[in-house]
Amino acid sequence: MKKRFLFGPIILAFLLFFTTISIPNSWLEAFVPKDRVEKSATELNPMMFQGTYLQSKMLEDSRYLPIYGSSELSRLDPYHPSNYFEVNNKGFTPYLVGKGGSQSLIHAINFAAHMDQLKGKKLVFIISPQWFQKKGSDESHFAPNFSALQAYDLMFNQKIDQNVKRKMIKRMLKYHAVKNDALLAALYKAELKQDHTTLSLLSPAAKAYRNVLEKKDLYYSMVDSPGPERTISQSVKDKSWSELKQMAAKLGEKESRSNKFKLIDDAFRKIKPKMTKLKNRKKHLSYVQSVEYGDFQMMMDVLKESGADPLFISVPVHGKWYDYTGVPKKGRTGYYAKIKKQIEAEGFQVADLSGHEYDPYFLKDTIHLGWKGWVYVDKAIEDFYKKDSRS
Repeated sequence: MKKRFLFGPIILAFLLFFTTISIPNSWLEAFVPKDRVEKSATELNPMMFQGTYLQSKMLEDSRYLPIYGSSELSRLDPYHPSNYFEVNNKGFTPYLVGKGGSQSLIHAINFAAHMDQLKGKKLVFIISPQWFQKKGSDESHFAPNFSALQAYDLMFNQKIDQNVKRKMIKRMLKYHAVKNDALLAALYKAELKQDHTTLSLLSPAAKAYRNVLEKKDLYYSMVDSPGPERTISQSVKDKSWSELKQMAAKLGEKESRSNKFKLIDDAFRKIKPKMTKLKNRKKHLSYVQSVEYGDFQMMMDVLKESGADPLFISVPVHGKWYDYTGVPKKGRTGYYAKIKKQIEAEGFQVADLSGHEYDPYFLKDTIHLGWKGWVYVDKAIEDFYKKDSRS
């Protein structure tokens, strides 16, 4: 009797599992709420970033302009694109994709999973200088953003240039998040060696597992995810760019009264006890030499091959703070010039905001856009959208 009692739930669990994964995706899609994509536009939901369903639905809809980036996207204020374009109807709705640690390679895998939907698609990509540390993205930033679903998709992607695909695979195998997935790692290694026997043997199991991951993505897509606290502000409605800059500067001044660096008070409060230790601590930091440039190039290769129409936004560092911590100017200005040249070499547009290093209230803290910085980003996005819409 005890054995029956033990095996009964186990058998039931297996039956439920196999029933769940055998349900056709089209049936599950019917349970995703019709307003789910609209709600997910500002949720900054990691499940959406690491999935494919909601992003695919967004890319199908011409109303959305996807904005890709990292942690700056969660720095919400009245001038943030998700608020500015909410109250000033310019013909599109921003859709935010990215969180802290979402660097070039993470975005490259994501773009590869949606290659067939990117042709002619306008999108905005915000570049953070801090990505360009010498060794690029480390495990602590890569692993929480890594998508197994997108990684398996890459394995079976026949549309991407196979040389670019292998470069991406080789790079991803540097991370434990990939190496610890025995099936994925074995597939990737076989792909690099062109070991067709191993690929043939492992592919059925890998495709079955990808099917499970797709189901998981659909189940998560059915449920709303509470995003960052967001209050719609009408204060930016129907204002000129000059007025917006003045308003943003006033708000920045009000919220950063505690320090000469003009950092938002909450951020400075955390930094203040460490000020003595931080002074001249980063004399050897430079963003000119970094593994990230290779990851960034792979990402651009995917975008170019897909026929996407991106606007890259090059963001400055906080000049006054970086001077205090001793970061050499050459390590910053060299980066600005290098990344701009790399983007323009591919024929892509870039809004170069690097000249605002010392512009008060351009950044909200030591590294993130805010206040006046968002006004410049909004204008760059609007100009980009209008120009491309006329052409």
